[in-house]
Amino acid sequence: MPCTGNLNPKSQNIFSSEEVSAQNQVKASVQRRIRQSIADEYPGLEPVLDDILPKKSPLIVVKCQNHLNLVVVNNVPLFFSVRDGPYMPTLRLLHQYPDIMKKLQVDRGAIRFVLAGANIMCPGLTSPGGVLDEEVGAECPVAIMAEGKQHALAIGFTKMSAKEIKAINKGIGVDNLHYLNDGLWKMEKFD
Repeated sequence: MPCTGNLNPKSQNIFSSEEVSAQNQVKASVQRRIRQSIADEYPGLEPVLDDILPKKSPLIVVKCQNHLNLVVVNNVPLFFSVRDGPYMPTLRLLHQYPDIMKKLQVDRGAIRFVLAGANIMCPGLTSPGGVLDEEVGAECPVAIMAEGKQHALAIGFTKMSAKEIKAINKGIGVDNLHYLNDGLWKMEKFD
């Protein structure tokens, strides 16, 4: 899974529909490029990509403040990106296809902070209850799982590799971009 992109940690994903600055149905060539980018980033989606992003359905790119872009199909936000970073699935889509992203797990003590929008600190991933996937590199989209819970509670973007998180064990390890009950989660449909 390629890890590319540069995200600004200050562009926290606190989304509301008032922040929309433009929305455009994209041309077929742009739609193909977005589909290919998503297929490259999430190979596990390949068998269902036509169901998620049907070629005949119009694909809308919604531009929002804070350099946030949403990919919307049939009024449902499915993917988002920040600046020129990679497309990441919304949590609703991730809950439908839980194995498409690499996962990191926070311990129980970190859950309430993550759900309040806090970035994920290294100790929350390295303490008992936290789980690191050694394969995760720096600047990668990851699903943030919670100790004792089945579904992801957030989607983040690593600031350092899993090996560095383990070795350094202080500071922010993952930028929290989208979490349960944030504005994007609450927006089930885009009108």
